[in-house]
Amino acid sequence: MTIEGQIKDFISRNLLFNDKGFPYSEQDSFLDKGIVDSLGIMELVAFVEENFNLSVENSEITPANFDSVARLTEFVQRKKMEVPD
Repeated sequence: MTIEGQIKDFISRNLLFNDKGFPYSEQDSFLDKGIVDSLGIMELVAFVEENFNLSVENSEITPANFDSVARLTEFVQRKKMEVPD
């Protein structure tokens, strides 16, 4: 499954409690659309760290990185390039 797919699946199942898929576009703002609240962001951070084996710094928890599927996908891709396999 792609990074984007994993993120959408996690949000659908764990934050929206929906097993029918992610019903929003990849660019929809989590906060503006009410998809994720502040506690949900913390769950997303934990998911990213565990699922993608990355460390997320507090300074990286910003709307630029965590406010849509597209932004979060790009953030994970950037972080993965920083970490050697």
